[in-house]
Amino acid sequence: MKRRPVSPFSLSFLDIMFCGFGAVVLLVLILNTDTVRARNAVFADLRSEVVRIEQEVIVGSEQLVAARNSLAAADTELVTTRGEAERIIETIRTLEIEVARMENETLASREHINELASDLKTRDAEKKRLGAPRPADRDSGTKVRKIQGEGDRQYLTGLKMGGKRVLILVDVSASMLDETIINVVRRRNMDTNSKRSAPKWRRALKTADWLVSNLPSTARFQLYTFNTSARAAVSGTDGSWLQASSRKNVDASISALRQTVPGAGTSLYHAFAVAGKLSPRPDNILLITDGLPTQGSGKPGGTTVTAAARLKHFQAAAKALPSGISVNTVLLPMEGDAYAAAAYWKLAQDTRGSFLTPARDWP
Repeated sequence: MKRRPVSPFSLSFLDIMFCGFGAVVLLVLILNTDTVRARNAVFADLRSEVVRIEQEVIVGSEQLVAARNSLAAADTELVTTRGEAERIIETIRTLEIEVARMENETLASREHINELASDLKTRDAEKKRLGAPRPADRDSGTKVRKIQGEGDRQYLTGLKMGGKRVLILVDVSASMLDETIINVVRRRNMDTNSKRSAPKWRRALKTADWLVSNLPSTARFQLYTFNTSARAAVSGTDGSWLQASSRKNVDASISALRQTVPGAGTSLYHAFAVAGKLSPRPDNILLITDGLPTQGSGKPGGTTVTAAARLKHFQAAAKALPSGISVNTVLLPMEGDAYAAAAYWKLAQDTRGSFLTPARDWP
């Protein structure tokens, strides 16, 4: 039997070749799979990075727009500020010019004032040489007598000081010694000097002094005191008028009033009766008192008087007052006299006068 010849391309060889080729193919497939996976992973990473960068680009674009807007606003504000600064600078220049002009005017005014002061001194010297009144006399104006108050309290609002004939009535009853009943009783039993130095009476004296000193110099006046009766302060002048322009008459009236000692009760009827006895009659009455009268035209029957009775005495006195005379009342404080303020206010309204309760530090 003839043996087959040995061929290198036998089945076994081909099997080996195919197995090797398959192994190579398998290896290629394995390697390709890892490469694709790695590539996909890298691609995914790169994709994420691209997305992140795109987001940053978007945010950066928005910020760039905002920055541009801010820059534009800043430029606009800068232009506005420059314009405002220029306007302020111009205003300052204008004010500097105005200040310089006013300084010049001030200097000119001062020079003018100095010239006027010099002329005034010259004129004062000339008037003194010719016998003109002194400055102190000029300051008193139409006052008949100078009186100095404390601080700035030298005033009396609403009191009518005018008139051709002015009658001043001053209450000199015992109640003028103090503001309370118990103190009135206590001071009533003191000596004469203590009564004259009573604070309330000293206040009444200052009030009368102020009234007399502020009378018109062209007026005639009379000062009467009253308690249970009425009499002229200056002895021997009852029923007659005094000249307010006479310093002697004014000083004599005030001096006589200061020598008076308060005492007894109060009869407003006799005080108002003086107005009918003077000829010609007064056209203005200045009344200084502290309450309603305690008796009428006659002596009372008892030692006490009620508030209602005092009001009746006041009404009777008001009816006896001649018509056409203004009554201006200065009411000083006194306890236990509730009707006094209303009654004297009504009297002021009826006579077209005035009613006043002054401050404690007046005049």
